[in-house]
Amino acid sequence: MKIIQYAKLAEEVAALCLKAAYDLPEDVLRAITGSLDMESSARGKAFILQYLENAAIARQERMPICQDTGFAVYFVRLGEEVKIEGGSLNDAITEGTSRGYREGYLRCSIVNDPLFKRKNTGDNTPPVIHIELVPGDKLSVTLAPKGGGSENMSALKMLPPSAGKNGVIDFVVENVINAGGNPCPPTVVGVGIGGTFEKVAYLAKKALLRKIGEHNPDPEYAKLETEILDRINASGVGPQGLGGDVTAFAVHIEYFPCHIASLPVAVNLNCHAARHAEFEI
Repeated sequence: MKIIQYAKLAEEVAALCLKAAYDLPEDVLRAITGSLDMESSARGKAFILQYLENAAIARQERMPICQDTGFAVYFVRLGEEVKIEGGSLNDAITEGTSRGYREGYLRCSIVNDPLFKRKNTGDNTPPVIHIELVPGDKLSVTLAPKGGGSENMSALKMLPPSAGKNGVIDFVVENVINAGGNPCPPTVVGVGIGGTFEKVAYLAKKALLRKIGEHNPDPEYAKLETEILDRINASGVGPQGLGGDVTAFAVHIEYFPCHIASLPVAVNLNCHAARHAEFEI
């Protein structure tokens, strides 16, 4: 049994909030740089160069890549032989989020009541925490801050099974085109297929964690990712939705078994600043 102290976990989470806000992952930087060769429009290239300059300033000066520092969404892989001592896992992540956002002067964007009071909680809590129990004595935590502009362009549809592959493609492509410049393209397109109403939305968001350039290990789904990406980039939406060749860097699909009467599909977009950071204890 591995013992992890509550205070240590909260400290790691606080540091993670700053890392995710300041440092774009290498796979994202490679995708942005690589898109320069794919983009033919002068305006599109200018945007891409600005993305790279912005990322460099954020990294060097330790300041947020984007003013919208996002809803703190965590994906936790908790080993069955891990015990948190001194408090709960949920409380440690919540405290770490509060400390990270307040001490780093990151914008706090969460309201306590979605409909009536809508009062800012003041420390960007509560976070959203997805926990997966796994064998072993390791704890890994991934933070994927989610800005409102891209999150608002999410979509979910319970397709009939008869819609098949073409129905899935049409639904995903249509949503990316309709989103236009709202999610600050080029985007990473997370697609969930299967499961239930709530599971498919989780799959679409989890798909965004995969490194850009890595395909689904199933050849059929990998081929589908490429087919959807080609359709999206042929749409002409382009960087910032103002026209061009690169509307998305990648399409990532995650799938799960589903009911014989269902074909759930969800789309979750990430802006060009596809922020995420992780640690393992």
